[in-house]
Parts: sequence; structure tokens; C-alpha cells
Amino acid sequence: MIARKRLGDLLQEAALVNEDQINEALTNKTDNQKLGDALLEHGYITERQLIEVLEFQLGIPHVSLYRYPIDENVLGFVSKEMAQQNYIIPLKIQDNALMIAMRDPMDYYIIDDLEMATGFSISPVIAAKDDILYAINKYYFKNEAEMTEENTGEEDEAPVIRLLDQLLNTGIQLKASDIHIDPQERNVNVRYRIDGRLQTEKLIPKQMQNSLIARIKILADLNITQTRLPQDGRIKTTVGVTPVDLRISCLPTVHGEKIVIRILDLNNALMHLNELNFSDENRKKYNQLITQPSGLVLLTGPTGSGKTSTLYASINQLNSENVNIVTVEDPVEFQLEGINQVQVNSAVGLNFASGLRSILRQDPNIIMVGEIRDQETAEIAIRASLTGHLVFSTLHTNSAIDTIPRLIDMGIEPYLVVSSLSGIVAQRLVRKLCRDCLMEREPTKMEKEIFLNNGAEVDHLYYGQGCSVCHQQGYRGRIAVQEVLTVDETIKSMLLNNKSIAEIRSYAKKQGMVFLIQDGLEKVKSGLTSMEEIMQISIRL
Repeated sequence: MIARKRLGDLLQEAALVNEDQINEALTNKTDNQKLGDALLEHGYITERQLIEVLEFQLGIPHVSLYRYPIDENVLGFVSKEMAQQNYIIPLKIQDNALMIAMRDPMDYYIIDDLEMATGFSISPVIAAKDDILYAINKYYFKNEAEMTEENTGEEDEAPVIRLLDQLLNTGIQLKASDIHIDPQERNVNVRYRIDGRLQTEKLIPKQMQNSLIARIKILADLNITQTRLPQDGRIKTTVGVTPVDLRISCLPTVHGEKIVIRILDLNNALMHLNELNFSDENRKKYNQLITQPSGLVLLTGPTGSGKTSTLYASINQLNSENVNIVTVEDPVEFQLEGINQVQVNSAVGLNFASGLRSILRQDPNIIMVGEIRDQETAEIAIRASLTGHLVFSTLHTNSAIDTIPRLIDMGIEPYLVVSSLSGIVAQRLVRKLCRDCLMEREPTKMEKEIFLNNGAEVDHLYYGQGCSVCHQQGYRGRIAVQEVLTVDETIKSMLLNNKSIAEIRSYAKKQGMVFLIQDGLEKVKSGLTSMEEIMQISIRL
């Protein structure tokens, strides 16, 4: 029988946390949150440290499920729902005991319940949370898919409903941003975009393709008879206990309609500016920009670089009852309390430009334009910023400084650009190194040179070795890398005198501007990300 100890005592005995940290975690944790989860959230311990303490102190072995030979015959002892809810999965029967991988082997209530329900004594082993989720999705889904394949009668909708629920559940648990349903000649691939990388998780039988696509289109209120034109829709629903907003995009391909489901987790939707990985200097400069009473603040970067998250965090910080904030977006990503959000609707002639014109008659203090796509929208946004409004928007450019010629190329008069522009933030997302398998290594000669060229030195770098916590990837989550350009009087004067972008860049550098590559290298140096990730996003080494 396991000696029944308390987790807080075990962690204190191992000198990983002190009493103050435990008390703080207990005070701030949500009602159903376990102490271990609260300590992980605060960053006081890593999941690997937690596993090692439990393994050492309780004498319970730790297993990696990445290539573990799970006996599929024992899955029936634990329902999929119970497995997902409690982060457990049965592995095999050994010495008349049922071996169960558990995220929390100190959950004695679950162990007692399992012993009562199965008639076996339970032999717990420890596994990482994400490791268990991957195994649940892999094995339980496989069994369900086989049952579904045998029972695909046209009159029976239940298998398709279960299948879609499973796909969405998996997406939420894996923290995927998108689910790709790709019809191929013989089957249908399901891929999840996790931390910016696509990975194939499942194959669906070809005969389920049409009913699955029809199910998604019905929920998204799309025309199910239209299969030859692209369509877009949205579904607001709850997956398990997680409220989500799903963006649906259908695209006709030679093997049928490809569907991409963008998942917006409404629980984790809104971030605070302090959570966006700004360096201290960049955060200070950005806060100065957004607290000005008027002017144009632009966020730039490619699709999927986190521009929208930064925009929402900015206007959420400025949101108070004495300011009128109006947005025009396509689409409205997250609905914010106390902010007036307008959804673009091209079908009735409501585009960014016409929406923006109407907003100006609504006595706004702060305006957010989802994206500047054309000259007309750019001109109205600029004129709004010149008439006492603070205007936020986004643009697709490679760097902060490259945004200025981009606006002029759109046909905006240089004097208008100069007068209105307060500042520009360029942003990229890079994968974050897994804290549990972080390893040091020597930098190469070329890497040392890159640091030296950017005014820094480095003695050691970090990489993720790959572990059960990050599913052998070496990375877990993403962080932002930014550069912030404040358009001061000198830059305005240089623009009016037709100085080159190279000269403006040189001036900004002298003023201490931290460029994308430099911000990235600082984050490499502090072990947040790897050199490989920064090399992929950098445009000037």
C-alpha cells in the first residue's frame, strides 16, 4: 500500500519549494485545481521535478508512453471519459494487478474507485499529463474509429457526432490552434497545428468523409449542397468544459472539400500585455505609445505571428468606462466586455473603409482596425489618427521600418504618414524550449559570430533534449519576439527629406532600438528559445 503523504510535504522535503510558495499557490488556485498544477502554473517547479519527487519519495516508477506497448485489451476497464477527466490510462495486467499510468499517483480516491470498479488491485505508475493525453487520443480513438468503420449506416448519425467530438477534444487537449481535415484518394488525414507545426495524428476512413464534412457544415450554418465554392463559417460551442469559438473554412479540392477548423479557446483568449514576452525596454516603449491620446500604432508581421493577441491585450489594457473604444474586424476574434466591435460584412457592403467612416461619427476615443488592406482604409485610419483619435491596426511587412515605405507604396502621401505614425511593432512567434528537458551546449563558431555581430557575447546555448512532458519535441508552447520603433521628430524629418530606409535604420540603431534578431538572441541567451528557431524568423543576421 502506498504511504499516504501530502504533496506539499514531499516537495518541501525535497527542498523544491518553501512554505510561502505553497501558501501562495493554495491562495491563488482555482476551486478544483490541484496544488501540483498551481505550483506548475506559478513556475515554482517543473513537471519533470514533480515526477522525480513522486518517483523518489513514493517509490512509484515513471514511464514514458511515447513508444510504450499498451495492451489494448485492458482499455475497457477505464472509460474514455474517466481517463480524460483524471489523466489516467490502463497499461497492462501484471502479477494480478492492473497497471495504471497516472498524472497524480497521490489521487487515492481514484485508486480506490478503480479497485472497486475493476476488481483488481491497482499498480500506479507516473506519466506526464500530455503524454497521457496523447496515449488516450491514440488508443481510445483507434478503437472508436474501428467501431465506427463497422457501423457507417447512412441513417445512423451517432458515429459522425462522436468522431467530430473526438477530433475537437483532441485539438483542445493538444492545445492545437488549427485542425486540418485533408481528403486524400484512399482516406482522410487529420492534422493538428501545435506550436506552429503541423503534425498528422489520425486517419479517417474515406467512407466517413462526406458525413463528417456535412456535420461540420450544418453546425457552421453553411450550405451543405454547395461543394464547388469555398465557404467560411463559425461555431460557438463547448468542448468538454472548455468554451470555444471555431472558425470553419471549406475549400474544394480534387479529393473533396478540405476543412480547416481554427480553435479559439475562450478561457485562454485574452492575455495581459505583461504576458506577451516584451523585453523590459520594449514594454516601456510600447506602453508609452499606447498611452498617447492620439496617433497611429501599427503591428506588423506575417499571418500567425500573434498580432491579434497583442492588439487585444493593448485595447483591453486601455478599456475603461471613460473611453469609447470601437473596433472594425474581419472576423471579430474575441468578444470583449465594454468594447463596441463591428464585424465586416462584404455581402452588404460593410468593409473596413465604410465601417471606419461610420465609427468616426460614433465619438470614439480609441479605434482598432483589424487590418489595413488597401489605400482607402489606410487613408481613413491615418486621418482619424490626425483628428485626435488613437488608432491601432495591423499590416503585413517584414520589419517595423519596412512598414513606412509599404504605406507610401499603397499611395498614401508621405506627409500624412509622417504626421500620423506614432510607432510600429514588428512581431514573430517562436517555439519555447521545454523547461523539463532543457540542456546546455557549446555555441558553434558561426553562432558566436552572429552574437558578436549583434553586439552580444555568448558562452553557452540551450536546446530541448525531448522528454515525455513535451512528447519528445524539445519545445512546449510559443513566445513572441518583437522590435518596437518609436517614430520621433528626427525620423519624421528624415522621411520628409527623402532619406533612405537604410539611413533611418542606422539612426534607430544609434538610438538603441532593439531589432527582431537582437530580441531573439536575448531570448536564446536566457534559455527561452533555441538558436534554430531564431534563425528561421530572422531576416537580418
